[in-house]
Amino acid sequence: MSLQLTDFVKRPGVCSVGKPTRVRSNFFEVTSFPTGNIHHYDVTIDPPSAPPALYRKVWKAFEDQDGQGVLKGIKAVFDGRKNAFSPKALPLGEEAAKAFEVQLNDAEAQSKRAGGGEFTIRIKKAGEINMEELNRFLNGQTRASNNCLTAVMFLDILIRHVPSTMHATVGRSFFTPAERRPLPGGAEVWQGYYQSARPGVGKMYINLDVSATAFHEAGRLPDLVVKYLGRRSIDELRRGISDRDVKKLEKQLKGLKILVTHRGENKRRYKVTKLTPSPADRTNFKDQDGNEMTVAQYFAKQYNMRLSFPFLPCVVVKRDIFLPMEVCELAQGQRLTKKLNEKQTADMIKFTCQKPQVRANKIKQGLDLLQYRNNPYLQQCGMTVKPEMAVINARVLPTPQISYAQAGPDSTFAPQGGAWNLRGKKLAQGAVLGSWSVVNFAAQVPPPAIQRFVRELCQTFIDTGLNVINRQPPITNADPQGNIDRTLKEAWLNAGNAAKANPQLIFCILPNTGVPLYAEIKRISDTVIGIPTQCVQSKHIADAKKQYCANVCLKVNMKLGGMNLFLSPPQIPFISARPTIILGADVTHPSPGDMNRPSVAAVTASMDARASRYASAIRVQANRTEIIADLGSMVKELLKSFYQSCGQKPERILFYRDGVSEGQFNEVVAKEVKDIKNACTSLDKSYNPTLTFVVVQKRHHARFFPMEPRDADRSGNCQPGTVVDSSIVHPFEFDFYLQSHAGLQGTSRPTHYHVLHDDNNFSADTLQELTYRLCYIYGRATRAVSIVPAAYYADLVAARARFHRRGENWSDTDATSESMNPDEQMASFAMVKPELQKVMYYM
Repeated sequence: MSLQLTDFVKRPGVCSVGKPTRVRSNFFEVTSFPTGNIHHYDVTIDPPSAPPALYRKVWKAFEDQDGQGVLKGIKAVFDGRKNAFSPKALPLGEEAAKAFEVQLNDAEAQSKRAGGGEFTIRIKKAGEINMEELNRFLNGQTRASNNCLTAVMFLDILIRHVPSTMHATVGRSFFTPAERRPLPGGAEVWQGYYQSARPGVGKMYINLDVSATAFHEAGRLPDLVVKYLGRRSIDELRRGISDRDVKKLEKQLKGLKILVTHRGENKRRYKVTKLTPSPADRTNFKDQDGNEMTVAQYFAKQYNMRLSFPFLPCVVVKRDIFLPMEVCELAQGQRLTKKLNEKQTADMIKFTCQKPQVRANKIKQGLDLLQYRNNPYLQQCGMTVKPEMAVINARVLPTPQISYAQAGPDSTFAPQGGAWNLRGKKLAQGAVLGSWSVVNFAAQVPPPAIQRFVRELCQTFIDTGLNVINRQPPITNADPQGNIDRTLKEAWLNAGNAAKANPQLIFCILPNTGVPLYAEIKRISDTVIGIPTQCVQSKHIADAKKQYCANVCLKVNMKLGGMNLFLSPPQIPFISARPTIILGADVTHPSPGDMNRPSVAAVTASMDARASRYASAIRVQANRTEIIADLGSMVKELLKSFYQSCGQKPERILFYRDGVSEGQFNEVVAKEVKDIKNACTSLDKSYNPTLTFVVVQKRHHARFFPMEPRDADRSGNCQPGTVVDSSIVHPFEFDFYLQSHAGLQGTSRPTHYHVLHDDNNFSADTLQELTYRLCYIYGRATRAVSIVPAAYYADLVAARARFHRRGENWSDTDATSESMNPDEQMASFAMVKPELQKVMYYM
């Protein structure tokens, strides 16, 4: 946890509405931790720039030598980078820093430095941590100081020290190959554990959770090449490998560590620098005597080894050492950092999806794996952890009443179990669909099937409350590989000519789930033509189910400016009593490893007193910048749109900000709150609406489990509306966990809301209830969602904006964009047409 040095909003009390309950959590109470001072040391290890895992081995070798007389039984912990902590002072003498030579007989260490694994450790006193101050912080008697931050960091390093020397370590998680499953394409998923020291109310806790990540599958390279290229066997490659496939393999293997097997027990470790463009039997070099020969001939002569796979390229290591693939093994425990493809992602979700009870049991097992009981480092520091999951007081908020059009007895109701259906209900405000056309990109779908589908669709739209004037839209067939720009412009003209009215919608039937066609349709309709499109998969056309058509209707109605459902004004007094705007914001970043493409910021804003309709704004900004650079002008645009829509300026602003980690809170408050305030005064110097700024976090490891089966929903999770705002939250700031949705599969993840600025003086009850109720009016679903809709919509807008880049190669999942500089990258994104920014075209 990254604590903050700024004081944010103090907790105004705890939740008092709804039904009190108790839940188990994956937090374990720290029953004691050091009360005296802890000694902090700066550590530098030469040679520099080695990975933390190697430095931990160096430190372990140093410990095994009893710290060369310095440790003398003192259990000092090391973070693998530059910090060491010990419960007693190390006798470094009068010197400012002391150096120690350490020899490490390790294959990886040997390859780091010629002449063997020699390392120099320099230890220098950095200061002392007053652990008593942490105690006062936990009890709300002092704000977070640098000393408190370092104290929490020390506890984090203390609990990680032993597991990090035994298991593959990624951030705060530890992974073991004991529990792994293969993924397609030469990858595998390993299960492990995440752990973190977290300050709570009056106590420290350990947050422990199961975790999973993808690793490169270890093994013989020829076997892995078959998997990388999606072949059935190595025999399919005997006729040679194309240049494109060699490039693909090089991209996959570059930078990975291999072991060589042709020298008996001496399995030297190397890093792959590249592959040869030619196979082993056609790659020439000169041996020590200046004789030119192929790599295959050299191995036959030098090692009496006839290559079984001379048709495979060679691996190049160091400067120019050529190794045939069959003498190379990929080393175990190398994390896969690039983005997984669709099939890998689906398989990984299957593996990691665990019912709440299964997950809770796994978490308890992790307590033993991570060595909390017999850990000499914890013992020497006097730290003990209660082995049972912490039981937390919680409440289940009352379910709101949601309303559709007043067309019958079921039009207003409180959904049971966080979900409902559209039977007997009509849209609150149905749009009118008069001018539209259909484009069929799926040649396999016969015209009669499309006509039947359109009939069923129109009837369902009318039954659901969306008014269809033209039931026979023009239908055209199009080539998915053809000119999509021309196709959609023709469809636009067809729609307008057939209805003698401005076109409203283009309906597209897609042949498959591939991204390239979908992306191009959205780029052209959003940024070139300026018309909403509705895409459907061809597999749904033949048997057009009413339920499917009703779900499509929800999306189309929102895109045309209609309203699907709403909450009555008495349920949302904060919004309905005075003009109020709800804003949601998010920033999405390119996939891991892509340091060239820009990040995309999106802001959405409610445009009515029911917080049902939203307008949006998009900006492209520098790669991986989390702070929204142009927030002021985005908010200004949206405030103007609100005024045009409602005829009033909003007197109150509720801003839900997604995608910010705890370490960025200070920066976000300093920049973004100021930008919002400045946007208001730039419209009118006297305009100063009250602002509440709430950070929305989904990427955390807090999980809750029902105490009794009767307290669970059908999936075994806590009931929708479960709110936790005591014990495991911040010692004194205004934050809470809300699980607003019903579980579908696996263990539900609550959303964490943290209030950083509050001019509106919310009580715990009013903000929690408002946030929960809003989760019931997400436009395109008939269930409560897990995150407040304003933030959800911002996420959808930012994801859609990725498709607005001209010249993107969507068919190559590994494509990078190195050919463009950052300015060209940003200029390649097209703007959404102004008329679409006012409707929910992204639904």
